[in-house]
Amino acid sequence: MRIIAPVLLGSLAAAGMALAQDAALTAPPAAPFAKVSTLVTLPDFIPGLGTLYVDPASLPAGPFLGYDHDGRLSATIYMVPIEDLTAGKAFDKLAVGTDSVAGVDIYYNAGHPGVEKPHAHVVLFHDADARARLAK
Repeated sequence: MRIIAPVLLGSLAAAGMALAQDAALTAPPAAPFAKVSTLVTLPDFIPGLGTLYVDPASLPAGPFLGYDHDGRLSATIYMVPIEDLTAGKAFDKLAVGTDSVAGVDIYYNAGHPGVEKPHAHVVLFHDADARARLAK
């Protein structure tokens, strides 16, 4: 993971594609985005990530759009399979919910409904207070 994280961050930074003009800054975003909790068995709101929406065609990496309890776009999340990264697969030109990013978290996830294989969560927080708004 120590080697993968900088490479992944570099790829994300280079992506530079913003969805802001296409995705709503308030929930729900327009089709083809769908609420993740209607697609798989997950709660409507996931602490740390928010209420998630994804274009099913973009799975597994996403982007997933994370909204706070007030429906404000707070994070863009990627769920990148570890086996794909170790096999050398690139995830190029990943879209971003909005071009404002105040912080990034990257952490391992062993798998969950919708992205069952072990993967890295890459969470882009879109403003200084987003992390706190998504915490609970």
